[in-house]
Amino acid sequence: MVTPAARREAVAHVCKEHEVSQRRACSVLGVDRSSVRYRSVGLDDAELRRTMRKVAAERRRFGYRRVHVMLARQGWQVNQKKLRRLYREEKL
Repeated sequence: MVTPAARREAVAHVCKEHEVSQRRACSVLGVDRSSVRYRSVGLDDAELRRTMRKVAAERRRFGYRRVHVMLARQGWQVNQKKLRRLYREEKL
């Protein structure tokens, strides 16, 4: 069990098949309960992506660093690493 998803699945299987509590299953498998209960909170970046594409379309020669400056002027507070990742994902 390498990934947290695999651990969650294993704990759920043990709980269901052996009718034990989540606490007992985690103890037996050696899994932290916090990792089993964790739910990721993915933020919706659709508006940021749309604005970034718009700026990049207006200024074709701008790279992600200059787009970062332009977005900051528009009031967006975005980490440069995140903006670079989104820029790459959008294939700009």
